[in-house]
Amino acid sequence: MSHKFQNKYRIATARLKNWDYGSNATYFVTICTKNRQHFFGEIRNQKMFLNDIGKMVESEWLKSFEIRPDMNLYMGEYQVMPNHFHGIVGIGENRYNSNGCSNCRDAMHGVSTAIHKPTHAPTHNPNKFGPQSKNLGSIMRGFKSAVTVGARLINHDFGWQERFHDHIIRDKRSFIRISEYIKNNPKNWRDDRFR
Repeated sequence: MSHKFQNKYRIATARLKNWDYGSNATYFVTICTKNRQHFFGEIRNQKMFLNDIGKMVESEWLKSFEIRPDMNLYMGEYQVMPNHFHGIVGIGENRYNSNGCSNCRDAMHGVSTAIHKPTHAPTHNPNKFGPQSKNLGSIMRGFKSAVTVGARLINHDFGWQERFHDHIIRDKRSFIRISEYIKNNPKNWRDDRFR
């Protein structure tokens, strides 16, 4: 569905309404290249072989965690594929999302807590349009931007799709299933919907 904003059409957001994307939670993210072009390398014998841009994607993903110590991020499985990237990123409790819960644990540690469950009422910092920081969107914008700047020095045609897909991981079973999916993605490339 499209909406007009400042006289331009915009695709409706895929974000979950009334969910605070800066809250203490674990997310599975997928980002595709523009037109699903194979910018990152190739699959041979069910293994991913990164080219220079693919190595840059991996490096910038790792930096995403180093440069944001204030967000208490943690990294799960990740995989660079020929034309997309999968990763698990956790946002731990921090000064931007603190709700007074000193004993909260998350899906990474096998326990889903109440703050991980969206409600129909807005949270203390509901997802909203406009500039946002210290949340999943800001992490992904920074990652995509850093890769784009470096990748265009190698191939000026490089680009990402405008949006990224996210899924809130709510329990240990989902965390394990998604982690296995990411690890096995190169083996399953022939059947990959992003191929």
